[in-house]
Amino acid sequence: MKLALLVALAPLLLVTGCTDDAAKPPAPVVSAGSPPPWIEPASYRFVADRKCGDQPSQGRYRVTVKDGDVTATERVDGKTAAGEEEIQVPTLAGLLEMAQMAIEDGADATTKYDGADGHPTEVSINRAEQDAGDAVCFVISEYQRG
Repeated sequence: MKLALLVALAPLLLVTGCTDDAAKPPAPVVSAGSPPPWIEPASYRFVADRKCGDQPSQGRYRVTVKDGDVTATERVDGKTAAGEEEIQVPTLAGLLEMAQMAIEDGADATTKYDGADGHPTEVSINRAEQDAGDAVCFVISEYQRG
């Protein structure tokens, strides 16, 4: 009797047990900590602090972007650029592009992103020919769309 039941169920077991798992594409791996992709809005504001790690700031700037271009840059750290050249802070997309180009040229570059909306919060570039103290870093704060 048991043998008759096994023989009767064998075709059913073979059909359900032989699925082609290799034909299914693997599920995408999504990290819970990954920020959403950031798309540069036409207009936004941010503050860029030009500093790396624990080093002193080399300038803190409030930047306004309209239609994808920097339209205003104001130094907001109360310092003047005596003896140093003022820099032109790029857009956030420009900072990301600088980091990507540096990587393509063989430099070390890292970027950190906001977990809520994905905008960059820190960009660090250290070219091989530079000392670690000569790295170019921007810490981004006070980001506002519009």
